[in-house]
Amino acid sequence: MPILWDGFKITLLATAIGFLVAAALGLLIAVIRRSGPRWLSMPVHAVSEFVRLTPLVVQLLFVYALFPQFSALSIGVTVLGVHYSSYMAEVYRAGIEAVPKGQWEAAHALSLPQSRTWRAVVLPQVMRNSLPALGNNAVAMFKDTPYLFTISVVELVTAAQTYGASQFAYLEAFTLAGAFFLVASYPTSVLIRQLEKHLAY
Repeated sequence: MPILWDGFKITLLATAIGFLVAAALGLLIAVIRRSGPRWLSMPVHAVSEFVRLTPLVVQLLFVYALFPQFSALSIGVTVLGVHYSSYMAEVYRAGIEAVPKGQWEAAHALSLPQSRTWRAVVLPQVMRNSLPALGNNAVAMFKDTPYLFTISVVELVTAAQTYGASQFAYLEAFTLAGAFFLVASYPTSVLIRQLEKHLAY
């Protein structure tokens, strides 16, 4: 258990920091694509699509080989965040498109600056509508952390594999690792479903 617990803490850390990176970067991408100048929005969209459509494992290995001077964990967290930011950008984009057109027109009629329109009118509604989908992305990221083993990060599954190899008890180790994932993921999934129901009313 101590070995698995240490791996679980790394998994939680990678998920938490990766989610913060993804949420912030995804919002920035969505805003640029919606209101940025064409010379900026087009390359941002192209890069975001490239990141979203290429495998996470390939991105981890590529960045790890490209920047050997950084720690494996910092690279893993960054790549997780950037990878999932492309998905979260789509979530935010859908939330932005869901804001009624009349509210944009009303803000323009009141001569609100664009920054004030986003801050006071658009983003509060976007965040409210996007929360369930952002939560689902967080759970998906949590379940994707085992890919960090490809760059030698000792997260939960790698810790289980190491323990199983040393004690010849792979079944027990991986069963406990699965239990850790279940205990962490299931309550979060239930909470997200309740949030979806609450926001639907």
